[in-house]
Amino acid sequence: MSSESHLLAGKAKPRGRFPHAKRAGDFIYVSGTSSRRPDDTFVGVDLVDGQKVLDVRAQTRAVIQNIRDILLAAGADLGDLVQVTSYLVDMADFAAYNETYAEFFTEEGPTRTTVAVRELPHPDLLIEMQAVAYLPRSTP
Repeated sequence: MSSESHLLAGKAKPRGRFPHAKRAGDFIYVSGTSSRRPDDTFVGVDLVDGQKVLDVRAQTRAVIQNIRDILLAAGADLGDLVQVTSYLVDMADFAAYNETYAEFFTEEGPTRTTVAVRELPHPDLLIEMQAVAYLPRSTP
């Protein structure tokens, strides 16, 4: 089985030696993805009256949009997802995350697992997601 890795220009560079996505046969595996921008800032992090405010809705939306961009570069789209794993730092954010997730997916969408984690690679991150898409290769 052949595989191909995808590292996208214009996206935040992974903070380790791994690609944004890897295709193996008919499956595309998307690495853990956050709301980090290429300039190392984060969507969903604002300063209000000198206080840092984190927004799980904005971060969830940005993560899903980043996953969509990664999939598009590999020839797929969100409709090709078969499985998503979401990592939340605080399960108190579950309802807001779930509502935002529903902007992109219905019950016909990918299977999903959501787990709470103690922390993510940056203290401003509230969520990270990884995903698997199925896109059969064209036959000649």
